[in-house]
Amino acid sequence: MARYHVESRHAKRDCMSDFDELAEHPMLLRKFEWACPNGLHMGWAMLEADSEDEVRRMLPAGLREKARITEVCRVTPSEVKSWHEM
Repeated sequence: MARYHVESRHAKRDCMSDFDELAEHPMLLRKFEWACPNGLHMGWAMLEADSEDEVRRMLPAGLREKARITEVCRVTPSEVKSWHEM
């Protein structure tokens, strides 16, 4: 299973509708962290799935198209060292 970084942006006017939609999925809502109270209407989450499409399907319909989903991985010091040796 891969890990994905999800970025969800919305305009201030859409803030409550996006939250209302996510509130219907409490487990998913808990995975997000938000900057809306600071005026930056964005949220971020780390989700695990088999594919980007699977992550997109996890999101409520109103967030799916707006979400930026990126597969991410951790890097070890030995991997960094081996890249320098290439």
